[in-house]
Amino acid sequence: MNRLIGAFIFTAMLGWVASIILTAIHFWVIPIIPSGAELRGPMLVITSSWAYVGPVPLAAIGAVYYVVMIALGALWLSTKSETIERILLPVTAFGFAASMGFVYLQLFVIEAICPFCMVSAAATTILFGIELLVKYRGGAALTPSLQAQTVWATVFVVTAFLTIFAMWSLTILPLPVPGA
Repeated sequence: MNRLIGAFIFTAMLGWVASIILTAIHFWVIPIIPSGAELRGPMLVITSSWAYVGPVPLAAIGAVYYVVMIALGALWLSTKSETIERILLPVTAFGFAASMGFVYLQLFVIEAICPFCMVSAAATTILFGIELLVKYRGGAALTPSLQAQTVWATVFVVTAFLTIFAMWSLTILPLPVPGA
């Protein structure tokens, strides 16, 4: 069970990376794209009207979702709380359903694919699957919890490293630049 919860946390971290890369693109790249520029592929998805809830990019909402999943996963691993398990099932089910809707929009409405969006969709699917598997196996309380200091320190360091990696990746991605 501890390995499954560890996989849950790491999967949420990967979703976090995809979401913050997309959020950074929304805040730093989209505003500098020249008006009337022809966008294709991932940029067509990222700039579509479906990519926002009002003025808020879906990616930013996804980033918050993944931070919550990372924190709840760490709390779950260090406490084995059944309350957290009960909270996670409907939350991950909602994340899965929302992701499937976004995949549908990419495939059949926008007719373009955003790789980072697909990573996020895969992450939400895996999170929901892990939650179902833990429930099926009788719940996380069957195994001992890990020391909170170790769990939180590890989660903090890995999340910080992955955040730095995500921001660095923006420097090598083939993103539109002004005047190009």
